[in-house]
Amino acid sequence: MGNREQTFNKILEVAYVMFAEKGFEKSSLAMIAAEVGISKPAIYYYFQSKDQLIAYLFEEICKEIKLEITFDFKDLSKSNLKAKLLEIGYSSIEEQKKDPYFNKIFNQYMLLASRDESYMKRLYDLQSTFLASFYELLKYAVQIKAIHDVNIEAKAHVLAMVYDNIGNFMLTGSTLNYKDIWKEAVENVIGEINDEE
Repeated sequence: MGNREQTFNKILEVAYVMFAEKGFEKSSLAMIAAEVGISKPAIYYYFQSKDQLIAYLFEEICKEIKLEITFDFKDLSKSNLKAKLLEIGYSSIEEQKKDPYFNKIFNQYMLLASRDESYMKRLYDLQSTFLASFYELLKYAVQIKAIHDVNIEAKAHVLAMVYDNIGNFMLTGSTLNYKDIWKEAVENVIGEINDEE
């Protein structure tokens, strides 16, 4: 990795943490440059403005979220449906424990979206993809006859909302048993696996 690429990645890392901790308003390119160890004029080589950096970081975060919520159905079966759903939630909980900044910076983007329609539209698109991913997963579960076709869309939305809100509660520092909460949501939504052939 060249020096330019290293500096670029360092700018993103520093901005990610600083925006999460201080917010967009109280962070500046000069502060980010100082933390990276470059001059303020040098940061303009990478980003022409703070707004451009904010937008770039948002696109990177969206790509990560879309990867996380793109479920692979090919190895899903009646026998492992519950385990796979549990794994989806448990993985997310563990990832959020490792990254204390994610929910903070995402909340910054939510605030930005309340003032900027382009961010609102992108967040809406992301949320729609998120809901659709759970819906597609449960439709596939119906297709393989693992569950009955009853209120599938509502059940998918319940799972998506619990999944999302666990992250919000983790942000507040609440020490709840998130894995048990996710397990309860999965078991209530999925119910008994369909044993009929």
